[in-house]
Order: sequence, then structure tokens, then C-alpha cells
Amino acid sequence: MYGRRASQLLKEIDSSEADQLAPFNSDVFDQVIRECNEHNSQFQSLIRKMVDQNLDIETTRNEDHYGAAIHHLSLLRNKRCLMAYMCNRAEVIQSFRWKVGPVLPHDIQEKLHFSEKEYFKNHSAAIKSYMTEMDIDLTVDMVPPKDPYIQVRVLEDIGEVSLDDHSISLTKNSLHFLRRTDAEQFISQGLMEEFLE
Repeated sequence: MYGRRASQLLKEIDSSEADQLAPFNSDVFDQVIRECNEHNSQFQSLIRKMVDQNLDIETTRNEDHYGAAIHHLSLLRNKRCLMAYMCNRAEVIQSFRWKVGPVLPHDIQEKLHFSEKEYFKNHSAAIKSYMTEMDIDLTVDMVPPKDPYIQVRVLEDIGEVSLDDHSISLTKNSLHFLRRTDAEQFISQGLMEEFLE
């Protein structure tokens, strides 16, 4: 049945949690591309057949016309499904830049197609270029802070880190009182957490 594989991709998006990615479904994606190519070749074949019979493509209403219409509409439907699948994944990938920073965790990278990894890398580079040019860091303080300093607990050994006004040794399970802007990058990478008493 035409379009069943493409709708499978959309069901996959619908069944996944918001802002979460399932692994890229290369098998079904490639099957839909092959189906699109088949529809296109059938469509072209039917149109050529009508032209060879000297029939007016615009006004002729025979089995070849209706067959060509079915293949054309099936091709368009599959394209829309593929675009919706890719657009949804692109939106989630863009949101990762703001949630986890410029380096994706390994478990997320495993779910991405090669082209999606490149997309994330280019998206991150564009954001970094903009922040450098405008001399502003858009990744800190996504929610306006109540206090510019926070108490944090280090979750993994980070080592010696040079901050704006001093350097500090960040060892596992140590507590520190840091500026929110200094701690934000480590929190987003899961290396430390805000310590609430």
C-alpha cells in the first residue's frame, strides 16, 4: 500500500516523548526514498506513454492519466512525510544546543544520522559565531537568576579550572560557591549540579 512506510516514520515521531529522539530510522527512510523513486519512474513512464500517443496531458482522462495522478500524489505525500520527519528531528536537535551545550552526550550522538551530526555542528558554529560577533553569551541564564552566585556540588572530577577572576580545583563531591555564569556550562554538561540545602 502506497505511503504506509512514510506514515510509519510519523507514527515514530508521535510515539516518542517531547524533545526526545528515537534513533534515526535509516531502513524505513531509505525504503520511502526508494518508493519515491519508483513513483517518479512510473509517473514519467505514464506521461511519456500519453505523449507518444499524441494525447493532450491537460485534458485527457484515461487510465494513464489517473495512474499518473495516483503516482504523483503518492510521491507528494511521501515527500511531505519525509520533510515532517526531518523537520521534527531538526527542531529537537536545535533544542539540544540550548539544553546540553555545544558537545552532545554519547547516548544522543548514537541516535543521530551522520547528516544530523553535521547539522548540529554547523548550528552550534553559527550560534558561537553570532555570540562572538555580538560579544554576548546566550547560553547562560536561560532563566533570569535571583542571585548571581550559586552553591554547586561537583559530580565528576573536572580538575583545575581557570575562571574569570581566579582558578579553582573542582574535585568530585566538593562544594563551591561560584558565579552562576561560571557554573552554568558545567551544569549543562552534567558535571556539576546546583546544591540546594
